[in-house]
Amino acid sequence: MSRPADLKYARTHEWVRVDGPVAEVGITDYATEQLNDLAFVDLPEKGTTVSKDVRFGEIESTKSVSDLVAPVSGEIIEVHTELADELEKISSSPYGEGWMIRVRMSDPSQLESLLSAEEYAAQILTEEH
Repeated sequence: MSRPADLKYARTHEWVRVDGPVAEVGITDYATEQLNDLAFVDLPEKGTTVSKDVRFGEIESTKSVSDLVAPVSGEIIEVHTELADELEKISSSPYGEGWMIRVRMSDPSQLESLLSAEEYAAQILTEEH
């Protein structure tokens, strides 16, 4: 799967799509491949404040549990609650219908520390070797 070039990527395998002051957040195709068979996702409530590089939820597969780490700080203004019953969207459409939360960013300059699609691809190659 090709990773959208217009997104920013965290080293912890989350992606960010920016629309003005709002950051849409999900996990990458690589993360879903590593998790394999998804079993559960735990997302925070709307109105929760998240901090960059701090756990905001978790995702479980049949073989492991992984933390979801906020790539930016701010207030959650929307949660994709349907994912609880439709986990397959995370795997089948990680950059579309598989989004998890939308955050009103408190510090958009944090985006500068995230990776481009090319930098993220290079990180994955390093992890695999």
